[in-house]
Amino acid sequence: MRLLICLIFCLAILGCKEEVEAPKVQEVRSYKGDVEVLNSCGMQGAAASMRNYLRQNGFDVVSSRNDRLQNYEETVIVLRNPEWEGAQALAKALKTNNVLVVASKRAVVDAAVYIGKDFKQIIEPEEGK
Repeated sequence: MRLLICLIFCLAILGCKEEVEAPKVQEVRSYKGDVEVLNSCGMQGAAASMRNYLRQNGFDVVSSRNDRLQNYEETVIVLRNPEWEGAQALAKALKTNNVLVVASKRAVVDAAVYIGKDFKQIIEPEEGK
């Protein structure tokens, strides 16, 4: 009888380990292709912040600067190379469906990101992550 009680006690102790969820690791991929970032919202530092965010997410940002227009409400992606394999990943990273295709054989980048006033919701981490 003692052996049975001891066995049950041992199984209870061994079986009651608290399960710890493994930390989620963000996978950063490198997407071949060049991205240009243009500050189109008029907020100072938006282009630099977006450039850093995209680079942290594996995109090759080759230039960032202010746009002529400074009145975009939402961020827009303009694909210069519609065959670019990183286009969907870029749209997902920027949390936008605002994607226009303006193919150009003279373009030096695969995509241009026109930053809108919504850029802080894009680059700031979501609650709970």
